[in-house]
Amino acid sequence: MFSKPHLIQFKSIGESALGYISVAENTKHIPFDIKRVFWTYYTPESIVRGRHAHRQTEQVLVAVDGRIIVNIESAKGEVEIFVLEKPSVGLYVPPNVWHTMQYSHSAVQMVFASTEYDEKDYIRNYDDFREIWKS
Repeated sequence: MFSKPHLIQFKSIGESALGYISVAENTKHIPFDIKRVFWTYYTPESIVRGRHAHRQTEQVLVAVDGRIIVNIESAKGEVEIFVLEKPSVGLYVPPNVWHTMQYSHSAVQMVFASTEYDEKDYIRNYDDFREIWKS
């Protein structure tokens, strides 16, 4: 069974006078081996991205800048809302979770993924998602 979506706190090293660094290392801070990293930016606030689930891919989402509102729905129908606005906090998103994201205009989202891109891993139709994961 896959873990539930949850926040991951990355250590902030530094001080306000000099700035900060946060580190994410394979399996030490991220609960999987990282196979892909991608980022989104300059997304208009009126756009909702995501709108899919993954069959196998695990992800950690990080708001490197700005604010990202992440709506999560589990296969069992449990709904959670996470607000990411600190670059030292990531959101673990396991497989079989429908997720959408809405961004402040200045938001930059970095995503660590457990798999390389494969279109067959995506469930892009909500009704298909509900049908596949019915108990």
